[in-house]
Amino acid sequence: MHIDPETGLLREAVQRPSPHCDRRPAGCRPELLVIHAISLPAGEFGGPWIDALFCNRLDPDAHPSFAAIAGLEVSAHLLIRRDGGLVQYVPFHHRAWHAGVSCYAGRERCNDFSIGIELEGCDQRPFSAEQYARLGAVGRTLMAAYPGLSRERVVGHSDIAPGRKTDPGPCFDWPRLRSLLG
Repeated sequence: MHIDPETGLLREAVQRPSPHCDRRPAGCRPELLVIHAISLPAGEFGGPWIDALFCNRLDPDAHPSFAAIAGLEVSAHLLIRRDGGLVQYVPFHHRAWHAGVSCYAGRERCNDFSIGIELEGCDQRPFSAEQYARLGAVGRTLMAAYPGLSRERVVGHSDIAPGRKTDPGPCFDWPRLRSLLG
């Protein structure tokens, strides 16, 4: 895998630019990798809805649950689909709006210094072998490109927003990921 240092884009990912991002604050570099899980509608996989949400095109009438989220300004740097496919919404050197109100090791505003990776999934179902393989490869690539990232600085959304978020959930295999990261 290769990240272009000029653009912050992963060559192997399909690019779908999100408007929900901005520049990181001066001096902020990626120092934390945040793992998320998302499915739209909840528990369903494979549709166009995650792209639509992150790219500000979610039709509130397409599903009853979409009315409450269609106007949200959220994004992630990268999505790993169930089959291991990669979609990038935000260049890694920019700030994606994935963490919300968050804190890591006493430091608030995790979006400023983190990279957000969404796995297509939910709390109730295991993630696929293809997703773990891709996440391990992406994680190793990111750690090589951004020296502030390390195996010890990989957390779940639930770790930085406890009580507010549960993802990636109880089905996520943390030991498996740590092993894949080396």
